[in-house]
Amino acid sequence: MEQARAVLDFWFGAGVRSPAVLDERLRFWFGNAADAPIRERFADLVRRAGAGELDAWADSPRRRLALILLCDQFPRNLYRGTALAFAQDAKALGLALSGMQVGADAALDPAERLFFYMPLQHAESRDAQDESVAAFRRLATEAPESLRDGFQAALRYAELHRSLIERFGRFPHRNRVLGRETTPEELAYLRGGETFGQST
Repeated sequence: MEQARAVLDFWFGAGVRSPAVLDERLRFWFGNAADAPIRERFADLVRRAGAGELDAWADSPRRRLALILLCDQFPRNLYRGTALAFAQDAKALGLALSGMQVGADAALDPAERLFFYMPLQHAESRDAQDESVAAFRRLATEAPESLRDGFQAALRYAELHRSLIERFGRFPHRNRVLGRETTPEELAYLRGGETFGQST
């Protein structure tokens, strides 16, 4: 439990209760400032999560969230720019979907739910993307009024991710590191389209 709490405390800090804090956390979450601390503090937990050694964490909503972070978000920081960044996506997606089926996400606050649903946004699957947009739409509706703008922005990114899967069936941003051939249409998009850092 202490290890799961350390993951959550690192990622969410003291909690997201104001627009200013949400803005600060968004920069932390989606920039690269977390890369070095994750490498120093959580690399072994990321490895253990991927190996299935922490699967028991799924028994409670917040520990499940910590496990999702270790399989979905933390690898993107730890292995930025390599295929390993995406190696545990299927496991993270399974944790998110099965957790939603039992209502685990309902026990979490809005910022926590943002990352509970993130594996759906990262999935190269139309069904998962539809589920993602529905989840982020609920989140934007249910978030506190003071934080609504930030969660509306998260919904727009979910819609953008879905549009890429509708158009290409995959995220072209991943092609290089996964050794996939880029189609001419994808290449044209990559030259002038939206970039996400490691949102794919």
